[in-house]
Amino acid sequence: MKIVLNLLLLFLPGVLFAQVPWQMKQAALMTEFAADVDPANVLPEYPRPQLARSEWLNLNGIWQYQPASSISDNLPDGALQKEVLVPFAIESAISGIMEYHEYLWYKRSFTVPEAWSGQRVKLHFGAVDYVCKVLINGQTVGTHQGGYDSFSFDITDAITGSGDQEVAVLVYDPTDSKGYPRGKQTLYPGGIMYTSVTGIWQTVWLEPVPETHIDNIKMVPDIDQAVLDLTVNTGGDATGVTYTATVKDGETTIQTTSGNVNELTNISVPNQKLWSPDSPFLYDINIKIKKDGNVIDEVDSYFGMRKMAMVEEDGIQKLYLNNEFLFHLGPLDQGFWPDGLYTAPTDEALRFDIEKIKEYGFNMVRKHIKVEPQRWYYWADKLGVMVWQDMPSMNSYTSNPQPNEEVAYERELKEMVEEHWNSPSIVMWVVFNEYQGQHRVPELVNMVMDMDPTRMVNQGSGGPFANVGHILDYHSYPPPTCPETSTQVRACGEFGGIGYNIDGHLWDPSRLMQYITVENEEEYLSTYEEYMDMLTIYKTNNGLSAGVYTEITDVEIELNGLMTYDRLDKADISRIYAANDKVINHDIYIKELVPSSEKEAQVWKYMTSQPAVNWYETTYTDSHWQSAAGGFGTEGTPGAVVRTTWNTSDIWMRREFELGDLSSVNLDDLYLYIHHDEACQVYINGVLAASVTGYTSKYVTLSVSAEAKAALIQNGTNLLAVHCNQTVGGQYIDVGLSLRSLDHQYPENPTAVKQNPVQEELSLYPNPVGDTMYISQNLSASTSISIMNSNGTKLKTVSGDINPINVSHLNPGVYLLQVNDGEDVQNIKFLKN
Repeated sequence: MKIVLNLLLLFLPGVLFAQVPWQMKQAALMTEFAADVDPANVLPEYPRPQLARSEWLNLNGIWQYQPASSISDNLPDGALQKEVLVPFAIESAISGIMEYHEYLWYKRSFTVPEAWSGQRVKLHFGAVDYVCKVLINGQTVGTHQGGYDSFSFDITDAITGSGDQEVAVLVYDPTDSKGYPRGKQTLYPGGIMYTSVTGIWQTVWLEPVPETHIDNIKMVPDIDQAVLDLTVNTGGDATGVTYTATVKDGETTIQTTSGNVNELTNISVPNQKLWSPDSPFLYDINIKIKKDGNVIDEVDSYFGMRKMAMVEEDGIQKLYLNNEFLFHLGPLDQGFWPDGLYTAPTDEALRFDIEKIKEYGFNMVRKHIKVEPQRWYYWADKLGVMVWQDMPSMNSYTSNPQPNEEVAYERELKEMVEEHWNSPSIVMWVVFNEYQGQHRVPELVNMVMDMDPTRMVNQGSGGPFANVGHILDYHSYPPPTCPETSTQVRACGEFGGIGYNIDGHLWDPSRLMQYITVENEEEYLSTYEEYMDMLTIYKTNNGLSAGVYTEITDVEIELNGLMTYDRLDKADISRIYAANDKVINHDIYIKELVPSSEKEAQVWKYMTSQPAVNWYETTYTDSHWQSAAGGFGTEGTPGAVVRTTWNTSDIWMRREFELGDLSSVNLDDLYLYIHHDEACQVYINGVLAASVTGYTSKYVTLSVSAEAKAALIQNGTNLLAVHCNQTVGGQYIDVGLSLRSLDHQYPENPTAVKQNPVQEELSLYPNPVGDTMYISQNLSASTSISIMNSNGTKLKTVSGDINPINVSHLNPGVYLLQVNDGEDVQNIKFLKN
């Protein structure tokens, strides 16, 4: 009977006991940092480095936990069902739960130190996802909505006596069922969406403050004037309250300034040391507020002197740091951990990721639709990594989108900017990511620009675009691309995604998500180096200012990381570092040798039905092939310059070109200049020069085989032959030859590329013609071109850029095109439709 009674008591409301003690669970992968988690000393570091006080009490550790049924639930009596380790989300292995519940309770006891007597006691939460109600000793002290911002409540009046106090937190997290900001979280993880995060996921802590205290500070560096703009904002009665700020360089005091609280003061910073990724110097600052000459509150902080700006350079907008151009190169960072999900197991783990970013040779990181704990930004500030900070998206990649919670989005966007605007590492706010939850774009972008005019504002990484903010940011997979704009900074906010699988380090081997897959380390590294060279070329020749590689680590089944999800390096770091260093600190110049049709039409012979097997050889006769201008493809294909429509599955192309003396050319610098969508093979004089799969979204350089280089004929006729195959989406093909050199430019005419002389037979296409037509050869500038009617009357003289020739003004009928190079005259008949 006693056993039966005890079992009944376990399930009676209000008589529940903590029957399940905390024990770390095992996720599919665990990092080495999980072993360092001490439930008695969880994330013990001070959580708010830019507003630090000496007195505080960490409430991380073991709490009680159980699911709830609604946000209006009454606090259960007695102990809750399980123990959970705070601050790890309940879906995580380290929490000890690994479950999702839309509603849940937390509870624990604490004791206020006697030394805090006479002060106000604040209860701080780093972040709780998503809505929560906080109770002290059963009394509600406040509610909060938002999964990424910190908040606090003054709990002084709810504290009873001097013994144990009880804090309880009721949480509501709808995840997919509401259109709130949630980033990459979902209840149905797969592809590029990951396990949800519910409840307390950042440090919980207590802090004593006087009645009148420092509530927050705002620090804005101005390196042009060598001053720091400081505002000290207070809570409580500020009548007669002043502050004194002491700035230090290490142990040396360099400035002491006094001012009125809640007012802006300029603090001179003599002989300023600038913050940059190569030299992340931070000044310490101590702030005391006084009344009647007595110090009533004091905080410690730090700041960096640095400047971000958009500056026009030769008609192109560039990113400038500290009044100099600096290319931004960094990885996409989702901020997920296999064992802690949103929460790194330890502060050392939090630091580890940023150290790895530096070790790989990056100078920037894009924090992707997640906001981190303040200590993550502290390490970015201290170690020297520029941060592009995304606002977490609503309705991320969902097949069942909910109505956008626009009021919540705007409020949380403001909170993100205000909470983190003192961090020197943050150089850009990204208001939207791709199409996810985009709304009122101009309004919200301008709001952020008004709030923080010292940083760049990215309207939306990956588009769609509203032509606002500082950045035009394209996404391109797998190779990078470069937007075209004269009014905004050109950025490639996502590219790469090279999938390389490391056995024993896969979240779920039965499900793999990758943009492309390589089979070994050498293929992985060479592909990475190729993409970084493309990025360098875009920087040097197209005015690109930034590139973001996807990504720093694998995340669950998305296997595109430089590291595995459990933080193992996949490949030789030294080669990745060297490739990244080339992008940031070097240039690759491109010099056209045999022109493509990107800027001027080049004539090709082509077929769209299978030719003979020797179609690519110099001995093959192509007189029955059609002639038309490149490039070939369909309109709307990214980066394509379509002059002739090709919309079948395959195209075969041949083109002769004349080369002059190559003695001044280093053939190691010879590359194909190509835009292919999709797979293609390129031959030079019948020898395979390159075979590639996939597609590009812009013209890129591609290595030429040594055998094809050896087959080139100097001072003679050569042949380019190309086959391209299309399976899905847009399509395009065009090829030329270029010289590619590191950190130096070839002279204007490195070799004589002979143009086809006018004495050779010319042709026009299309013929009959509509509004425009092309001449089949490049002509010298001295060539005279006229259009005549059938009676020989001259109707129009063409000069300047000859191809294409506009004949839209002509009436239907037969005409002659006369070409005169001073030595020979040709008349070519054409029919105008």
